[in-house]
Amino acid sequence: MKGIELDAPSARETEVQPAVLEAEYEHGPVPQQARKSLASVSLVWLGFPMVLTMALIGSLVVEGLGFQRGVLAILLGNLVLFAYVGALSVLAQRYGLSFALLASISLGKKGYLVASGLLSTIVLGWFTVQTGLTAVSLNGAFSWPSIPVVILAGTLYVVITLFGVRALAWIGVVSAPLFVLFGAYAVYSAASEKGWATIAAYAGSPSKAMPFAVGISLVVASFIGSGTMTADFTRWARTPSDALLATLSAFPFANGIAMLMGGVVAGAGTSTASVDFFRLVANKGGLIAVLAVVFLFANLGSVCSHCLYNSAVGWSHIVRWDMRRTAVVLGGIGTLVAAIGVWAYFINWLNFMSIIIPPVGGILIADYFYVHRRSLAQLANLPDYRPAPFLTWALAAASAFLVNFYVPWIPVVVWGMVIAMVLYPVLSKALPEASDNADGRPLLGEEVS
Repeated sequence: MKGIELDAPSARETEVQPAVLEAEYEHGPVPQQARKSLASVSLVWLGFPMVLTMALIGSLVVEGLGFQRGVLAILLGNLVLFAYVGALSVLAQRYGLSFALLASISLGKKGYLVASGLLSTIVLGWFTVQTGLTAVSLNGAFSWPSIPVVILAGTLYVVITLFGVRALAWIGVVSAPLFVLFGAYAVYSAASEKGWATIAAYAGSPSKAMPFAVGISLVVASFIGSGTMTADFTRWARTPSDALLATLSAFPFANGIAMLMGGVVAGAGTSTASVDFFRLVANKGGLIAVLAVVFLFANLGSVCSHCLYNSAVGWSHIVRWDMRRTAVVLGGIGTLVAAIGVWAYFINWLNFMSIIIPPVGGILIADYFYVHRRSLAQLANLPDYRPAPFLTWALAAASAFLVNFYVPWIPVVVWGMVIAMVLYPVLSKALPEASDNADGRPLLGEEVS
């Protein structure tokens, strides 16, 4: 039986191109000479979570738990994300493969379609949510018509994505400093009005109270989709330490800052509407309002372009297209859906992701680190489907659903990934399959057979 089929790199792909549109290596490993610097890979992750949505989630956690317990949940949730995403990032750097290709090795030549298709569609949902939120924010501040703004925003975010992983670093350079500037203003305003002592003593909103474990799960779920697909970004890293440091720039650094800023504003006793840093500044009018519009497009454009890149890399391998053509099609679909208002269901996306996705990452971590200890030079006779990971995924997700409804003191997101890591080694031994027979040929753009 043949193994995974990877497209052989073209002459263009095997060279480091100075051209505006670089090769994206959708169907094979990123060669070492094409890898990016630590600063470049870190900027890709830094600009992703430092966005308005994460500030809103931080405010929800603080409103539900109170300031001190909310801050603790934010820190613990981000540490979980660092451990989880960091492990997957090390795998990505080691092999230079996207999430779809890593999943192909663990789940099978055809089995990966389930995981990659699911996650690539979910992150496309995030693109849709944030594109719709752009229009809603501008409509609320300036009464701009929503549908034309959605079309404008969606088109802009697609164009950014077409420039590939390099553009994700570029937009991070713009969006992250602007977010810190606007967020610092919101924090200063809240602290000046209420005082730090009042914020620290904030006990939360009784009507929005939540168990501590739910707060942790909400933090982790906020980035579990693209976090699981981190290989699309960190496959560009040159060393394992670069991959880990790039992850650290996001979790707990960027994501933690965004959530804590939202938490401080919520701790001042104001409504979650005050966490909208854009509206706080846009209402001042004049040149400041123009800067606020730039901030909004850069900020939401950052998360949209990252999510669309994730989705396009995943789906491009499924449909055997290049990343850019896939991004245009998916971006068009996402923009169209955003125009009909589906962004309003983003909390439902979070709940769905927190249960379904973590076992996938747990399986990959267990498979590569301590079950098969994958070596690309030794992979052979890969089956279409591997039964053990699918059974593990089903059992871990089912148990996570039960925990979600009946055991509120356990973080459901952490439960799903840990159960998958524990179950997979057992089931991989109980469900025999064709062995991986070494034939000494490296997986460098060739078919592994």
